[in-house]
Amino acid sequence: MAGYKINRVSEDIKREIIAIIRELKDPRVMGKMLTVVRVEVSSDASYAKVMISALEGLDTAKEAVKGLKNATGFIRRELGQRLRLRKTPELTFVADDSIEHGMNIVKIMDDLRND
Repeated sequence: MAGYKINRVSEDIKREIIAIIRELKDPRVMGKMLTVVRVEVSSDASYAKVMISALEGLDTAKEAVKGLKNATGFIRRELGQRLRLRKTPELTFVADDSIEHGMNIVKIMDDLRND
């Protein structure tokens, strides 16, 4: 697939996964401030790596990833119904601490500005 199509598919998958996560009733996922940071789709669109981050920190993101791994079948089925892709990619969820890291950088910059 051309690069632009992979980028479009990954953004579509990201948008739909965010919507599906809001509907999940797993206590490890529900009520958490989760963010889908990035979705990396393989060139043949058969695999997708979904980076999950939480405002509460990396431990919360890891706990949410456990819940998302249990719901992978449901999420994949919903994704296939909503996007109508030729093949629905196999999803791999990975905890990411980029939001926490960004918040630390902003805090350091504020401290420097105040000094």
